[in-house]
Amino acid sequence: MSTLVVTGTGTGVGKTVVTAALAALARDRGGRVAVLKPAQTGVADGAPGDLADVQRLAGAVEAVELARYPDPLSPAAAARRSGRPPVDLAAVVTAVLDRADRDLLLVEGAGGLLVRFDEDGLTLADVARAVRAPVLVVAEAGLGTLNATALTLSAMAQRGLELAGVVVGSWPAAPDLAARSNVRDLETLAARPLLGALAEGAGALAPDAFLAAARAGLGPSLGGAFDARAFRAAADA
Repeated sequence: MSTLVVTGTGTGVGKTVVTAALAALARDRGGRVAVLKPAQTGVADGAPGDLADVQRLAGAVEAVELARYPDPLSPAAAARRSGRPPVDLAAVVTAVLDRADRDLLLVEGAGGLLVRFDEDGLTLADVARAVRAPVLVVAEAGLGTLNATALTLSAMAQRGLELAGVVVGSWPAAPDLAARSNVRDLETLAARPLLGALAEGAGALAPDAFLAAARAGLGPSLGGAFDARAFRAAADA
């Protein structure tokens, strides 16, 4: 089994769409895919959450949500307000181990890497370390992304976590100067080429079109055909 933890540099950067793209490409290769969400916040009981979006875009993947809290807060704060138990690290590890026969297991966080799951400070970084999985960082394209990405990568390095790479979660159809300039700087921060840049609006596509967008927007190591060198040259032009 290959396990990959997907985090973002913040909320709303495109983690779920990137997770769906990874799942769609793995399924297209014939792989058995599971997506694990330790905590879903800001969604009422019975309403479709992030994993419903993954299944809508990627098809028949196994979707496992361990905890849900209705308030749109961090998992720790939302659990406290709801009176429900917080995310338990042992339960997350067990859920990962129970899916050892899958070809790919994606673990999608909530918010950023260091958002707390419980009052004791459990974070997605602790989950990644416990399951010994590399972390894919989903970043924004525009102004402000460099500081947020640098902080995320620094926190990972301090904890000895393996960086799978950096993906831009939503690349604008008409990128401004900041977005185009950030391509090289994001690669400098990661000390490697970008692993992808998904087109803005990809999450609203039908499944077949989304698969094509996933293939174009993610690099070969993730199952796609994204060319980091060509993308960088286009941004510099």
